[in-house]
Amino acid sequence: MTLPEVCVVLLLRTGATGLEVLLGEKRRGLGRGKVLGVAGRTLHGEALAAAGVREVRDQVGVEVAASDLHEAGTIEYHFPTRTAWSCHATVLVCRRWSGEPVETAPLSPRWYPAGDLPYARMWGDTPRWLPAVLRGGRVDARYTFGPDLATVVLDIR
Repeated sequence: MTLPEVCVVLLLRTGATGLEVLLGEKRRGLGRGKVLGVAGRTLHGEALAAAGVREVRDQVGVEVAASDLHEAGTIEYHFPTRTAWSCHATVLVCRRWSGEPVETAPLSPRWYPAGDLPYARMWGDTPRWLPAVLRGGRVDARYTFGPDLATVVLDIR
């Protein structure tokens, strides 16, 4: 089975206390109330970078160039009790954009210091891979979630 393709874009900047990442509280739909990066499915035939550009514009109101999106790995998400949620995600990191992030219908964005992230409000897989990506590394993993749709029951890296 081919999984739907998703991009996860992490905007990074240097703030007063060091590295910061733009995350947002999801305001509707899948993951409502969770804190996460800008993410969304690719449209039929759409290139991954084009999806990243579109999702960043739509969800936080800033413009990024496809050439400024750098791949930091892939993640397969499996939800055996909710198969429609399963997907293949590519993590993209971006350090250049124009404009200031704004709240939109899907996401309420905020800058977080890399050393002080709200992991308790994120999907259960995020603390397993995000720190390495923020240190400049990569993620290549597969996570399977349990019946509660929140707990990682299988972690393959």
